Amino acid sequence: MSGDEEKKTDLSTAIMDKKRSPNRLLVDEAVNDDNSVIALSSAKMEELQLFRGDTVLIKGKKGHETVCIVLTDETCEDGNVRMNKVVRKNLRVRLGDLVTINACGDVPYGKRIHVLPLDDTIEGVTGNLFEVYLKPYFLEAYRPVRKGDLFLVRQAMHPVEFKVVETEPLPQCIVAPDTVIHCEGEPIKREDEERLDDVGYDDIGGCRKQMAQIREMIELPLRHPALFKTLGVKPPRGVLLYGPPGSGKTLIARAVANETGAFFFLINGPEIMSKMAGESESNLRKAFEEAEKNSPAIIFIDEIDSIAPKRDKTNGEVERRIVSQLLTLMDGLKQRSNVVVIGATNRPNSMDPALRRFGRFDREIDIGVPDENGRLEIFRIHTRNMKLDDDVDPEMVARDTHGFVGADI
Repeated sequence: MSGDEEKKTDLSTAIMDKKRSPNRLLVDEAVNDDNSVIALSSAKMEELQLFRGDTVLIKGKKGHETVCIVLTDETCEDGNVRMNKVVRKNLRVRLGDLVTINACGDVPYGKRIHVLPLDDTIEGVTGNLFEVYLKPYFLEAYRPVRKGDLFLVRQAMHPVEFKVVETEPLPQCIVAPDTVIHCEGEPIKREDEERLDDVGYDDIGGCRKQMAQIREMIELPLRHPALFKTLGVKPPRGVLLYGPPGSGKTLIARAVANETGAFFFLINGPEIMSKMAGESESNLRKAFEEAEKNSPAIIFIDEIDSIAPKRDKTNGEVERRIVSQLLTLMDGLKQRSNVVVIGATNRPNSMDPALRRFGRFDREIDIGVPDENGRLEIFRIHTRNMKLDDDVDPEMVARDTHGFVGADI
């Protein structure tokens, strides 16, 4: 490995990767998006004396546990475990967190399980929930389930969330062909249950390189502020995402907020403008105050060019005052306030240059038009809820949609 490559190693992993027991692993993104599966490297499987297809018990935060089938993935690093968003939510963990994995022994086949849908995911759903959702999901899949688990079933163009209310035997079992699945009863109110369909990193396609940069610039300062203090490095305060409309700039910001657990404050550039003297600046100040109170936080300013045009090219007094206020607020962010400002624009050169100087929006990332592989990735993400006909060829669609951005696809 060259010196440059070593420097690129995720600093947070390097510093946190102190001696830990072999079954304590860092959570990584899943390649196989399955609610019942986690993946380890073959070396780690051997070290933990696990075999492909074994059922394992995974412990996350605040005593949350779930059961999954373990598979081998040669692209997975030895100290990591790959799991999808549903498994992560059941464990209350995020990417980069630590979980503990133990062999489960013999998990019995279930006599019966009781599952109920979450009320806000079945609005407008017609048809029999068992026939349309649960039967295809569990059919000959031998999925392990644990009481309290939430799972998302993507069928019929409308994903529905369910909760495992009861299993017999308790606390976990494998749903076999002769397991009775009950789904009668009042739907569960959302209340404290986390949404499983919130946008995450695995919902974004076509910009892997940019996502790696964004995670390094934004996720690290939000999740590990002490790391920057230890190294004596100032974390980035502002990141500017630029690219054509529909390329996914807002989606990326929401995904980062959801995956890091950060408070998300959205400012739509044109909406913040007000003819009342001082009101626009006051709206901006309130947004920054709110974010600092709720840190770690992300302030996302969409269409930033509309509120911060070049001051020498604008005749409007309001725009000039807003640019000055934004500069003051960004310079005034406390070093340890744990707030990152993301700006999005499709006209970066029409922004006031003072905003693009060091300590403000000093990191810029081009979220451009995706290439053929990127378009294929986006197409696959958006069709994963659909049953595609045999004559639908995603690769041909990706080839034929040259110049399309995510929103077009």
